[in-house]
Amino acid sequence: METRRRRLSRSRTNKMIAGVCGGIAEYFDWDPTVVRLAYVLLSILSVAFPGVLVYLVLWLITPLADA
Repeated sequence: METRRRRLSRSRTNKMIAGVCGGIAEYFDWDPTVVRLAYVLLSILSVAFPGVLVYLVLWLITPLADA
């Protein structure tokens, strides 16, 4: 039995802006809509700037999923 190691990557299929939330949802096998709503709520509660900054950093450091 071969065990394949999962890797966090930006999504190509569940992509709205950069695929960051879609990639997180695919990694944890969650609904992408729930991840996006949680991100928006956390961003609003943290006065938006830290949430936007975290998203931009994840966009830059998270690789795009293999085709």
